[in-house]
Amino acid sequence: MQTRTLGSTGPAVSALGLGAMGMSDGAYGPADRGESIATVHAALDAGVTLVDTGDFYAMGHNEMLLGEALRGRDRDSYLLSVKFGQLRGPGHAFGGQDSRPEAVRNFLAYSLTRLGTEYIDIYRPARLDPAVPIEETVGAIKEMIDAGYVRHVGLSEVDATTIRRAHAVHPIADLQIEYSLLSRAVEADVLPTLRELGIGLTAYGVLGRGLISGHWSAGHAAGPSDLRGLSPRFASGNVEHNLALVEALRRVAEAKGCTVAQLAIAWVAAQGDDIVPLVGSRTRVRLAEALPAIAVELTADDLAEIEKAVPAGAARGDRYPPMYMSSLGVGN
Repeated sequence: MQTRTLGSTGPAVSALGLGAMGMSDGAYGPADRGESIATVHAALDAGVTLVDTGDFYAMGHNEMLLGEALRGRDRDSYLLSVKFGQLRGPGHAFGGQDSRPEAVRNFLAYSLTRLGTEYIDIYRPARLDPAVPIEETVGAIKEMIDAGYVRHVGLSEVDATTIRRAHAVHPIADLQIEYSLLSRAVEADVLPTLRELGIGLTAYGVLGRGLISGHWSAGHAAGPSDLRGLSPRFASGNVEHNLALVEALRRVAEAKGCTVAQLAIAWVAAQGDDIVPLVGSRTRVRLAEALPAIAVELTADDLAEIEKAVPAGAARGDRYPPMYMSSLGVGN
């Protein structure tokens, strides 16, 4: 497994990270506990060192699942990236973000316990809390770094101005944000700002939540607990247009001798050595398909063909439902 360094102050991590959200029920439908744990083990055995979760994923279940999967593993052999602060209610409804300093300490205490670890490698607010200056939130995380409970500060889904303000308080290791062939808004202001300041990028949604995995079809219906049922990009009228882009991408992938998913992941990785794609593989089969992507070398001609197949801004539909778009630092 190749490695990359998250910015100028962040840790060295595997060139491909594992996103664990889908391993718990409630995001992409039912999940199999045994297969989820086996997938985490397979990823670690393959050299994946970066594992990402959130304390609000399935109401803490995801952290407990990872705590079980990581038990007995050398703590220096993996890095935990944890998002915090998303408020939930009964029925799993979202209720905003709480990033007050006292909330930072509270959320961290619960995460440490559920994960069964003494420290978090990268700790980040899941979204910007409009009621709390980012300086206060980052300052609270810095206090936890000084106390030995956190190693690095990360950010998630914020704009360039917020990145600068946060970085002025404490060096930021990385920004976690959606980045894929379908979601390229980061390229305008956010990515140049990260590079100016020496901050890495961990990209989630690299397969568009499965839309550009090569395994989704127009007749595929999301289950009742699958968030994709609410996604504009999967809505009737939009999904057909978006899948036509996938078919154009498939022709490029076949010529390259790889799968659509591998090509989509490789494209994100090819945008810079300061970018680490996160794959949300829920099974060992999907993980086995994703892992070779990091070895796919894309030439200038390959990148031009991919750009022709899926031009910037070609996707139809927002990347989140309307009620969530206002909490994002950048759009599509």
